[in-house]
Amino acid sequence: MGFLDALLGGRRKLSGPAPDRLFAMSTAYVQLETGLGIKSRGAAGLVFQPLGTADFESVMKDTEELLASAAQDTGTTTETKVDEYGYRWAILRDPDFEDLVVAINTVTSQLESGGYGDRLLCAVFAFEENGKPLYWIYNYKRGTFYPFVPTGKQKRDSEREFRLKAQMADELPLEEELGRDLPLWDIPI
Repeated sequence: MGFLDALLGGRRKLSGPAPDRLFAMSTAYVQLETGLGIKSRGAAGLVFQPLGTADFESVMKDTEELLASAAQDTGTTTETKVDEYGYRWAILRDPDFEDLVVAINTVTSQLESGGYGDRLLCAVFAFEENGKPLYWIYNYKRGTFYPFVPTGKQKRDSEREFRLKAQMADELPLEEELGRDLPLWDIPI
């Protein structure tokens, strides 16, 4: 029992975001592509904080085997990378956008069922607009999406991000607090 639980007599329990919010990207993709001319780059990534335990590595191995098995039907390829901050990326590639969303959900579900849902940071969907990268980031802790439009080394197009939020307000559960739209520099997808 945590300090606040003890103080409040167990009455305060924050619930996690609805797991089906991630699937909103499947339907939003139609609007992105047909309504806004934004194309998928055929890649998505899941960022999580790894643990150096045998149990965590076992869950990851099972997840990789599950994805490899599913890849026989879908063609989704997977790889993992560790970034400069020590976070692990599960990188998925597939020309079929629906398969990417399902694969991201598969990894998410495996980590959550293994008791490691709190290690999930975000899912990143890679797009491009007029040949330039654009990302939609899903924050697991908040259950919300936000756009990220990098324009160079440590620079972003905040104006375009605001417009994208306005254009996609009916399609996605969006982050409302501006300070929570954190940039992810050097995204490996």
